[in-house]
Amino acid sequence: MAISESKKETVAALENIIKIVGKMGVKIEQFDPGAVKVRLPKEPNINHVGMVYAGSLFSLADYTGGVLFSSCFDLKKYIPILKEASIVYRRPAMSDMTIEATFTESEIEELKKMADSVGKADFVKEFELKDENGTVCCMARGSFQIRKA
Repeated sequence: MAISESKKETVAALENIIKIVGKMGVKIEQFDPGAVKVRLPKEPNINHVGMVYAGSLFSLADYTGGVLFSSCFDLKKYIPILKEASIVYRRPAMSDMTIEATFTESEIEELKKMADSVGKADFVKEFELKDENGTVCCMARGSFQIRKA
């Protein structure tokens, strides 16, 4: 799915906001309100045995949470914080990897309402990290907090 012209500047900024993510070659492929797809290329993220480095996979999951948040929240008004994260490596990642992540309209509205009333709101997101064949190689879970800026 192509990135709309109106969002290309935001996507370019997000791809470069965390320098190490840029060095990893991560690219945002979809950036719609509440729906994103992020790709991690195999190169330069290869470990000593020829598979995608576990730390790069973890970073992809963390970063995707922030990209998803940025797709539907005003970053001048709300800030995302990762509080806790875990990942399960199910099988070797031998190709480019992708994550698709979503928020429903009701999730977005509930988080905004909570953050506006008490200054923060917690949420959990689970991600499947898939290879080029659509095989789930990793499962990640992040506990995030939205805070008023």
